Amino acid sequence: MNKIIGLLVGSLRKESYSKKLANALIGMAPKDFEFRVIAIDNLPLYNQDFDDFGDVPEPYITFREAVAAVNGVIFVTPEYNRSVPGVLKNALDVGSRPKNKNVWNGKPGAVFSNSPGNISAFGANHHLRQCLTYLNVPVMQQPEVYIAGVNQLFDENGNLKAGTTKDHLQTALIAYIGWFNKFA
Repeated sequence: MNKIIGLLVGSLRKESYSKKLANALIGMAPKDFEFRVIAIDNLPLYNQDFDDFGDVPEPYITFREAVAAVNGVIFVTPEYNRSVPGVLKNALDVGSRPKNKNVWNGKPGAVFSNSPGNISAFGANHHLRQCLTYLNVPVMQQPEVYIAGVNQLFDENGNLKAGTTKDHLQTALIAYIGWFNKFA
């Protein structure tokens, strides 16, 4: 039986570099693992009234079930204003509620951040880690994954080019599988 790893992409753009990186990770999934993107683009902004008054939007239910069905999570995100994109923070909030039904709880995680610039979404990476600590997601510490110059890493078909970044991602993925197995 395959272990399922959910990939959460912190960007909604059609040509998102984070989406392209997530697709590259899907292609690198080791034997006995299935990587799948969990969509966050249709989630209404979190409002606790939905849960408190039993009027939970269908996209919340679908999303919570999708996260509950995976064994681990990898977040692939850009940085917006030195933090995580609002759509990704919203997904964290939707999955964490109601509080006694936190779908993130105990799922081994990793954060892969990226940016066209040299800072490589360092702020988003660490801000996301802070949130994940509260949600009880044990996050892989090493190797850290900060992808700089992401806008130059793909060919005309959106495929990740061979080179040091691809090698680093493969190394990080192997490390994540080891991390995952410690908690599985």
